Amino acid sequence: MRVLLLGSGAKDHAVAWWFSKSCYLSGLYAAPGNLATGRFCTNLPSVNPADKEAVYEACREYCIDYVFIGTEAPLFTGVVKYLNERGIKTFGAPENSVKLEGDRSFSRAFTRRHNIPIPHSSLFGDIEGLKKYLERHAGEYFTIKSNYVAPSRIMLSSDDTEALLDYAKKLFEKGPVLLEEFVHGTPASCSLLLDRNGYLVLPITSDYTKKSADDQTPTGGMGALCPIPIIDEIKEKIIERIIKPTLYGMQVEQLAYKGILTLSLMITPDKEPYLVDYHTRFNDPSAQAMIPIINTDLISILWAMEKDEVSSIELSTSDDCTVAVVLASAGYPMNPEIGQEVKGLSSTFLEPLSDGPIVFCGAIQEKDGKAITTGGRNLTVVGKGSSIGEANKNAYDFIKRKHFPGLWYRDDIGNAYFC
Repeated sequence: MRVLLLGSGAKDHAVAWWFSKSCYLSGLYAAPGNLATGRFCTNLPSVNPADKEAVYEACREYCIDYVFIGTEAPLFTGVVKYLNERGIKTFGAPENSVKLEGDRSFSRAFTRRHNIPIPHSSLFGDIEGLKKYLERHAGEYFTIKSNYVAPSRIMLSSDDTEALLDYAKKLFEKGPVLLEEFVHGTPASCSLLLDRNGYLVLPITSDYTKKSADDQTPTGGMGALCPIPIIDEIKEKIIERIIKPTLYGMQVEQLAYKGILTLSLMITPDKEPYLVDYHTRFNDPSAQAMIPIINTDLISILWAMEKDEVSSIELSTSDDCTVAVVLASAGYPMNPEIGQEVKGLSSTFLEPLSDGPIVFCGAIQEKDGKAITTGGRNLTVVGKGSSIGEANKNAYDFIKRKHFPGLWYRDDIGNAYFC
């Protein structure tokens, strides 16, 4: 199979690496790709992944059999439908289904129709209405986020009314804002590979979405671990209360597709799962934590999906645990410094190591022979071990031997699960 992967982030590097291990692969391309993907596949930096005509022409030029959409932009510009109409198989949600992620007011109404547990939320179209509501609920803890994917999963959870309002002002520039009750617990990501008849659950991760444990400023994903030690006790609840009604709803509302659906979850202290968001793609950095422990050939899974037989796949995983630590640019997430040279990188550092952590490259590109930052989350270091504690040690021991000017990271990923 000749594969074109659309994306350039660390999760896309992880997916490309997964592809590269397949015995059925005859060609691997990435558009645009990044500094690291070019080490084992052909980057197409001039191809805009959101430009359906450009993607199609690249498919023709490089005789592509299958397009795997890893990043969100192509999902919103109709790339899936455009390629399918021209006979090219794709992995990704069509425009009609992307609204599960791209329109949170729609997804909340969807969950209410299908009795899926989700935090109470209210949609606001202007700052005055939001201000009056928050003043009536002063001191309460809320999560505030854009109604649309703008940008990615960055959001703010806080009990500071002024901080919530200040962040909302930025969000209102792009459209309505969603205010949600905050559910205390353990954040988790559960990714499902879908076809028309069934699904395959990938290893479930626990996410670290803040700059620090007690931080109350906007942020995205700063780390993840896999698998979650408590997950066996609640997996059946996730399947029965969230996965099954979601997939039933997608069938009856004609939203079903062949691709990935990631559930962002919150597991409460009494082990009750709540849906927080739908994502019609892999999450970053949960993908980087999950993929290294999967042994099953990715192309064999995709072939099963094409035949609507993905539920027949018995996923093989290693007994390892992983801890993924994101190294971010100064100013991330709201104003990341870009154009900064990241020194100390070498080909060895950017390639998965058999005897050490795996390093996935994110927002870094090569320019004039130098590694230059192009966004906020630059590298993900994934430590592996027989326990979360061992994986944590392997990740942080490796990071401490490297120095990247201006980069920062959380120093507690996995600390709560030492065993």
